[in-house]
Amino acid sequence: MGILAHKPAFSLFTLLLTVIGACSGGSDAPRGVAVGFVFDVSARCEPPCGHGGVCIRNDTCFCSRGYEGERCQYANCFPKCKNGGTCLRPGKCRCQPGYGGRYCHKVTCADGCWNGGECTAVNGVAKCICPSSWTGSKCQDAICPQGCRNGGFCVAPGICRCPEGWLGGACHTAVCSQTCLNGGKCISPNKCRCRPHFSGPRCEERKKSH
Repeated sequence: MGILAHKPAFSLFTLLLTVIGACSGGSDAPRGVAVGFVFDVSARCEPPCGHGGVCIRNDTCFCSRGYEGERCQYANCFPKCKNGGTCLRPGKCRCQPGYGGRYCHKVTCADGCWNGGECTAVNGVAKCICPSSWTGSKCQDAICPQGCRNGGFCVAPGICRCPEGWLGGACHTAVCSQTCLNGGKCISPNKCRCRPHFSGPRCEERKKSH
């Protein structure tokens, strides 16, 4: 064994005290080895004990703190990784999509939740729960209850951005660069609807009576 081969002066008694101290000092190692176990200096473990584990009897390993398994091949996380996470090394978990935190105990949404949205688990899937004025997978889309007409789109709760030629809370009011005359009404950008007896782009012409 590597420890005894390179350090012949290292006493068996000292090694026993070290291992016993690990047992009695709150170690996370497997509990299959009692404090008074017999240590076999000629023991061989094949494959060798991993992660600093000690071969105490043939094919029997005593694992270092933070590892477990027959050959100390598995890392041990405490608390255990939650929500399907796997332990990569002592105290380090690899989390499933939708979860984060040191032990995968927090629900996380990719790219976060915007505009006051809250990330929570819905049927085991991370999802943003949005305030009443926002929607979308990340709460990125504002809601305009009145709607945005004529090519306008909602940029903030209740606020539309209108294309050129339209105004109003819902982009419902057309704009004519020149005022419609004689009671005419602007019905689309730069287009007037004239009253009877009037015509022309601005309703400026009186129709001739026959």
